[in-house]
Amino acid sequence: MQRDTLLLIGRSTGRARQVYEAHADRLRRRGVASEVRTLTYEREPLRELRDELRAVEADRAFAVPLCMAHTRETTDDLPAALGRAPSPVTYCEPVGRNPAVTRAIVDRAADHADAASEAGLVLVGFGASGTPYQRQAAEYHAARLREEDRYAEVTTCFLLQNPTVECARYNVSARETVAVPLFLAPGEATEERIPAKLEVDRGGVAYADPLADHELVTDAIEAEVEKQRVLVDDGTPQTFEAALTHQSRAVATDGEGPR
Repeated sequence: MQRDTLLLIGRSTGRARQVYEAHADRLRRRGVASEVRTLTYEREPLRELRDELRAVEADRAFAVPLCMAHTRETTDDLPAALGRAPSPVTYCEPVGRNPAVTRAIVDRAADHADAASEAGLVLVGFGASGTPYQRQAAEYHAARLREEDRYAEVTTCFLLQNPTVECARYNVSARETVAVPLFLAPGEATEERIPAKLEVDRGGVAYADPLADHELVTDAIEAEVEKQRVLVDDGTPQTFEAALTHQSRAVATDGEGPR
């Protein structure tokens, strides 16, 4: 019988490890893989995950980056780190553009505003000026929610690019507004920087919890793994982003290459 290992990989910010373990526990109970591991790093996945990845023993592994969307870290550094694993690794996509995540956003917002009311919804993404992925994920959910007509208006803003978080409250006209941070784990950004930039203390904008350990996020992770498993079994080529582990390999000249 084929032995699969699922690697859930993310940055160790704030209470991130607890969130990752919550998803891992659910996935273990569901039998998604023979083994489910959580791997965390602070800044340098290539260096920090070296020993853990070398210890992976399975017929094949599936690696899910625990973030809403790709960053340069997940398109460059993490694939290079995964090249160290002795087992074949299929690099999955981040789960930020899964329909289940849209429903998780609605749930988070519902703690502060009735979706059937004339409330406004602000989706707060991380953002990155050099890559489009964060914006694409936020706009994906905004478009779905506009089509469903759940809120009077739905807008997006970002921590690191325009439109910025600071302008969010001025870009909505609804009398009641709730902001949902599009982050998979709580950390300094969700607990300090975003609330401060939204000026939550002024009132007028309710601030929801990040998506964190919501069970619908677990559903999205499982769906992505199953999708990639089918593609691998069928011999279907992966998408550009998911195939990055085959293109990014550590080399000896960087001091961290294969030995």
